Amino acid sequence: MAAPVPEPQLQLRRVCRQAWEPVLARARRAVVFLDAASAEALHWGGGGAGELLAAGALAVRALPAEAAAAAAAAAEGAARAVFVVSGALRGGTAAAVRGVLGQGAVRHCVLVSGGEAEGGGPAELEETLRRWMGEGGRAEVLPRGPPLLAPVSAELCLLPALAALLPPLPGPGGPGPAEVGPAALPAELRAAVRALVGDLDALFTALGLREESFAVGALSRVVAAELASYAPARNRRRTAANKASVVFVDRTLDLAGAVGHHGDNLAEKILSVLPKLPGHRTDVMVNMVELTALQSTDETCSIIAPGCLAQPNDPAAKALWESFMNLKQKEAVMEARRHLVEAASRENLPIKMSMGRVTPEQLSSYIQLFRNNLKALENHCGLLQLVLATVQTLKHPQTSKWDNFLAFERLLLQTIGESEMPSVLNQLLPMIKSYNERTKDDYTCEDFLVLLVYMYSVVGEIRSGKELEAAEEEVKKALVKAICGEPEPSPLLQKITGKSLLVW
Repeated sequence: MAAPVPEPQLQLRRVCRQAWEPVLARARRAVVFLDAASAEALHWGGGGAGELLAAGALAVRALPAEAAAAAAAAAEGAARAVFVVSGALRGGTAAAVRGVLGQGAVRHCVLVSGGEAEGGGPAELEETLRRWMGEGGRAEVLPRGPPLLAPVSAELCLLPALAALLPPLPGPGGPGPAEVGPAALPAELRAAVRALVGDLDALFTALGLREESFAVGALSRVVAAELASYAPARNRRRTAANKASVVFVDRTLDLAGAVGHHGDNLAEKILSVLPKLPGHRTDVMVNMVELTALQSTDETCSIIAPGCLAQPNDPAAKALWESFMNLKQKEAVMEARRHLVEAASRENLPIKMSMGRVTPEQLSSYIQLFRNNLKALENHCGLLQLVLATVQTLKHPQTSKWDNFLAFERLLLQTIGESEMPSVLNQLLPMIKSYNERTKDDYTCEDFLVLLVYMYSVVGEIRSGKELEAAEEEVKKALVKAICGEPEPSPLLQKITGKSLLVW
């Protein structure tokens, strides 16, 4: 009788853990270096840096941002180093690894890489690492295993290494990637497609899957074709026991979904409103000052490590985060209160349960019961971080603007259904205000860019004509005037305009 197939969530958790087992096995008495994408995967699914330290690592360092500091740490007595690189060993990452090995202290290095280096396979790569270490150095390059996934929830895993992979926008009259094939893609994009295909094959191998692929979009068709012709994937499909359907969708085909505000999901609001955790794309900083005896000032905030959403080793926190992901906001906030009350009861804290609507103030009063109680804080730290994220999001001024966005987008959908595009643009025009004219409730330049992307994404085919051209020209003029009036352009505006400092 065949063994039952594990639940998909259990399989994904197993694969996420399996990817880190070779690293943990070699971490003892070594300095472990991670690039940003690898660190993010470890953060969500591998237990964080604590797992590496528990496995015997002397230190955990970043690549390549802290290459100099990491090299100094390696030279202070660590003869072994483990490098975890999400992509191929090339460019700045290769330079950082070479910088560490060139210090001369490391005599044995292990490389876990998501792809081959420029100029060879594992054997050639080992020779390169030995050359960088100098005479007598030993190098080990581990074969490709499961990809480094960031399991944001039980049913959602991300590939941080490929977060920047986007389909190219076709030039005027130029052929798209589906028409010219992968060979005509830019070299960097071609390498990213190869990396994605390799990661997918490694994932499907670990899950024992043979896939049937479907593609929507030009780049997705390229990826699906590459996966179909990939030699290791062909061999896997001959022997894999389980079937799966895989749907590739170009990210640029759902711009409305990417920029839209979907209203009733607490996780989406938390991820959008709170500041990003440095070096991460899928986690945020949670201000933890409320749990200490310190006053909440800029000075104290800078010396208290921020909380975050990823709590892989805390079952209660993981369950609450799943609620944030899957329930409506009202239900998710009630779950936050329930978990908090249960935690306080287990710690014999004097909590007074109240019924009815949950408010941020009520949650804050419950959190205060844990303040300065070191044992209770240790037992429920993950849960408290998520509840603090909830409180800070609900109180954040951006949250009310989020609701305004949602209402305006719904109005736009109704207006677009009843009017032509020029009429919609003319309604938008009076709302575009310069910095000196705006109040806190008015939309910023970035907000209007988001709204314009949303509008043009949902309207479908647009009938061109003089009226549309005139309306678009007026909106352009108003936006240019507003952008030129910004005293301190945001990073997004600087990126769009190509100016680090706007001088007009």
